Amino acid sequence: MSLNPTLAKVTDRIIERSATTRAAYLDRMRAAQSKGPARAHLSCSGQAHAYAAAGPDQAQLAEASVGHLGIVTAYNDMLSAHQPFESYPQLIRDSVRAVGGTAQVAGGVPAMCDGVTQGEAGMELSLFSRDAIAMATGIALSHNTFDASVYLGVCDKIVPGLVIGAQAFGHLPAVFLPAGPMTSGLSNDEKAQIRQKFAKGEISRDELLKAEMAAYHGPGTCTFYGTANTNQMLMEFMGLHLPGSSFVNPNTPLRDALTTEGARRALSLSALGNHYTPVCDILDEKAYANGIAGLMATGGSTNLLIHLIAMARAGGIILDWQDFSDLSDVVPLLARVYPNGLADVNHFHAAGGLGFMIGELLKAGYLHPDTKTVAGEGLENYTTEPFLEGEALTWRAGTDQSLNEGIVRPASAPFQETGGLKRLSGDLGTAVIKVSAVAEEHRIVEAPARVFHDQDEAKAAFKAGEFTGDVIVVVRFQGPKANGMPELHSLTPMLSILQGRGHKVALVTDGRMSGASGKIPAAIHVVPEALDGGAIARIQDGDMIRLDAVAGTLDVLSEGALDRDAVVADLSANTHGVGRELFASFRRAVGSADTGATVFGD
Repeated sequence: MSLNPTLAKVTDRIIERSATTRAAYLDRMRAAQSKGPARAHLSCSGQAHAYAAAGPDQAQLAEASVGHLGIVTAYNDMLSAHQPFESYPQLIRDSVRAVGGTAQVAGGVPAMCDGVTQGEAGMELSLFSRDAIAMATGIALSHNTFDASVYLGVCDKIVPGLVIGAQAFGHLPAVFLPAGPMTSGLSNDEKAQIRQKFAKGEISRDELLKAEMAAYHGPGTCTFYGTANTNQMLMEFMGLHLPGSSFVNPNTPLRDALTTEGARRALSLSALGNHYTPVCDILDEKAYANGIAGLMATGGSTNLLIHLIAMARAGGIILDWQDFSDLSDVVPLLARVYPNGLADVNHFHAAGGLGFMIGELLKAGYLHPDTKTVAGEGLENYTTEPFLEGEALTWRAGTDQSLNEGIVRPASAPFQETGGLKRLSGDLGTAVIKVSAVAEEHRIVEAPARVFHDQDEAKAAFKAGEFTGDVIVVVRFQGPKANGMPELHSLTPMLSILQGRGHKVALVTDGRMSGASGKIPAAIHVVPEALDGGAIARIQDGDMIRLDAVAGTLDVLSEGALDRDAVVADLSANTHGVGRELFASFRRAVGSADTGATVFGD
């Protein structure tokens, strides 16, 4: 099947736009590779420090040029998705010793849970944690003693941060080792209904907590298709996971076999072997185009509209929202996973999962087939799925038919002809919207504005009964420069209730929504943000706003509304507490959402 012309055009546009910065990046990586790891050139004292605690590997590291693997881990046992990583380092060390190599934990990176901090002050550190993770990765690998690297991370900001950090050491091979999703508990749909009942005051907090605990009940990622699981999809579409490894449950023999094989594979790709494949060669313009196509075909998280741009820039590749929008116009939606359907990621995996989808998209020309991956040349490797034959790990051809067309469909009969995300532009600025779960009758909303400076104000107005008709809720001063761009997911139950009452409802914000945002049309990541004097800072209660996700527009209809002076908000309360004072320099340095909301310069 020939390549889809829009995919080819967008990729060529990315290549042309990135020519200068990509060439400079690759020059740096080739120079780093030519120098090789520094451990053989360390002073005797330096080597002694590096190997002092290496136990049985100490002599081998000092005396032989064996492959040495650096482990960067986001382990902590508060996050369900990262708790399984506790046992990974020993598993990795044992597996590489068996093939003559060595491994050390190079360092740890922070990992916070957006599910815990939703609606709390700590959420204002969430986006910035991505860049802190990238920096911590750089520190971990700065000893320059490794031939290859593996990365243990899953959730929202952790994988993007690790990818940014890995690209700073792009001359090294990199394999990402996931932990997998928790087993299915209370269904996501039931959980959402219970949250709405609580928001209406129909059930007690004890009943709400019981339902939440039944949904989030064990180790592994949350089972809805939010940012964490979108990250896992991307790592397969972009060639950094072993094929079929994303959604294998934790603490199973297959999960452990994939972990040990991933570690060995990383060493086999080093410059000491015959198949040197540095991560800078895997994460090229085609890989990022494939990642965007995967995002559209699966209806993934809106957070990746920011993260992919930041990730790409770390490798000298410049993406913009128009690339996403253009691919969304042609890539069909092939999956329905909560919040875009009733199934969770375990059901999705069982129905054919990523292997089936990649096969369908390759056959239809929506993916570049000729990318490099940790599994070898070509994305076709990712249509296979892993199995254990006795204790041996092997891959077989995956299914070429959906095992449940209510969850995944072939490209010839998609859920919809276009992808799940769309760019909006108009006199309110530029924004993005996730439409994969928004019913067609809700994709155009024209209504008066109610303006708030934080989500608590909006929720208080709801509880006071102030929303009695059609409304577009505007929550501003939530951009990266204002307060770190927190997610506003805790508004979802309130807005869902209003929509359920028959009102036309939408959200417009310069903040973010969760990867779980679903049925409510939400124009998010508005640029310029309010703190930059964007048009969103000129809106007043009652101004008529039109959000049109079909035409891709976001406009103020009230005459003279944009002639007003921009409102100035008192943000002093956002500058301290829960660690926020430590990130003042991030708020000053951060770029706009459409350039990745990153503190790193070009």
